[in-house]
Amino acid sequence: MSPADDRIPVYTSAAPPTSSPDELRARIPGWGVDLDLADRPSHPKEQFIPTGAHWDFPERQSEDRPRERSIEHQMLTPVFGTTAPLHGLSGVIRRFAYARFSEARAAHWLLLMAGDRVEVVESRVQSLAAGRPDNPIIETGVKAEAAHDGYAARRDSNRSDVRHQWLDPIIVGWPWLVAGGIGVIALRALRLRRRRS
Repeated sequence: MSPADDRIPVYTSAAPPTSSPDELRARIPGWGVDLDLADRPSHPKEQFIPTGAHWDFPERQSEDRPRERSIEHQMLTPVFGTTAPLHGLSGVIRRFAYARFSEARAAHWLLLMAGDRVEVVESRVQSLAAGRPDNPIIETGVKAEAAHDGYAARRDSNRSDVRHQWLDPIIVGWPWLVAGGIGVIALRALRLRRRRS
């Protein structure tokens, strides 16, 4: 596929046709209020300096590892991130969400959220296997609450998170309680098995 064939208006200056500014202004109240540079809050500090960009469609970054993209897009953007490639079961879930469902579908986002939760479990298991297990006392802020008078910070302010703070220990603590319960049950089963053998 040649670069010319790759051209998609959204990535080039050949943008799809749009209404004129006058038509948009008549249809949408307030549209274009900042078209005049002098009306922008950044005036006169804002300056338009030539960027030196000499291309209409930049050279595409090589895709060494398959990256996920929405099915609405024909191809990846010319430049994309590579710092956090998908991996593990969470990666499988995310790839399925991108390959099967449009971004307009709730299933797409629910699967991505499920992938996030699965990755949390994967990272905790990985930390445990590496000999550096998570420390829920410090990482959840429980120690900081006592050491830095967290209650006073909420008592004397209008912070919105005060309204749901009673839920925080439940949301943060239940996975640890479940994991601890499973561990206790497993240890008891192991001891019982040893006694019988």
